[in-house]
Amino acid sequence: MSDAAILLRDIEQAAVRGWPALESRPLDSWLWRHTSGGSIRANTVAALDYTGADIERSINTIESWYRDRGAPVAFTISDVSRPADLDARLDARGYRRGESHVTMAKRADPDASLPANVSVGVQPTNGWMEAYLSGLSEDRRGVAPKLIANLPASAVFISHDIGGVAGSSGLTVVDGRVASVQCMATLPQARRKGGAQAVLGGIEAIAAQNRVEWLYLQTSHDNTAARTLYARLGFEVVGHYHVRQK
Repeated sequence: MSDAAILLRDIEQAAVRGWPALESRPLDSWLWRHTSGGSIRANTVAALDYTGADIERSINTIESWYRDRGAPVAFTISDVSRPADLDARLDARGYRRGESHVTMAKRADPDASLPANVSVGVQPTNGWMEAYLSGLSEDRRGVAPKLIANLPASAVFISHDIGGVAGSSGLTVVDGRVASVQCMATLPQARRKGGAQAVLGGIEAIAAQNRVEWLYLQTSHDNTAARTLYARLGFEVVGHYHVRQK
């Protein structure tokens, strides 16, 4: 496996651990995940390894588990999903391909320091939560606080404050040599004031404190504004993923 593939695998595994579903269950090294609400990661199968002997039987079992919850059956398919032909198998079974997403990464700056007007904490403030929720669709706002409360202990909440009030939010979860960039959002009245860049600077400072090698994030392929911002800050596309839903 190439260094690039190893990095992407590390990132994908960290992404699974960094945004746990409210309900999950292992099957043949896959991870079935279910959470009522619109979160992709919390409502799809993470298929990064496969140790089963009968792939079709495993898919049937997954389908029955989602059926028991009255939920659509969905898999997240990345460049490092296993088995390698899973996407084709699901396509043949009538699974619809969803929106394309990208995984982006950059080398963390070991000398990064906390920018001005950036606050850091191990729990979300009311202001942080308000900023974060402002960027979510209606079907995600109800369950988002529960997912936030279920995050790993290594989660750190970062906000850019304007006049003592959180205008932009961000979250990082340190996981070995990688750390995430998650929950990026800015209140409408705080836009175009450098909040997102300041929050990213805060995340990079946390990464430096923990000797993290790589920062990563995941966003929609069609989110041109976000991709342009992240590319300007040194992030490059290192992988792709999409959802297959039945």
